[in-house]
Amino acid sequence: MQISADTHVRLARPSRDLAAAERFWADGLGLDVLHRGAAQGPGEHDLVMLGRPGAGWHLELVGGASLTVDPRPTEEDLFVLYLDGPVDDRLVARLERAGGTRVSAGPYWDRWGITFADPDGYRLVLCTRTWSND
Repeated sequence: MQISADTHVRLARPSRDLAAAERFWADGLGLDVLHRGAAQGPGEHDLVMLGRPGAGWHLELVGGASLTVDPRPTEEDLFVLYLDGPVDDRLVARLERAGGTRVSAGPYWDRWGITFADPDGYRLVLCTRTWSND
């Protein structure tokens, strides 16, 4: 087994309120709901998977009555999207209407984008820069 550029990535996070989190990530940011499931038995969680069809990544949010872990985001828990240009004001307004709160992520990220906290406090950075792995 080798990790490659085609390796699929899942970012999983607990959520206190899946409906509120889904509203932020789907209605606000515009991600697609790839899958939604309800707990089927003990030890299972309700979940929603968000992303883009065919992409090599997705965001999985888990919650529900059997969730035993509260979200514990820190200021460094960043989900960064490199937009290669200015952030659209309509996107900012949608994220705010969908429960996002604008926050500061420090001088670097404040210079290069806009940061939102989702309903659970996890941070989304809309970066105006282009991704580079140099």
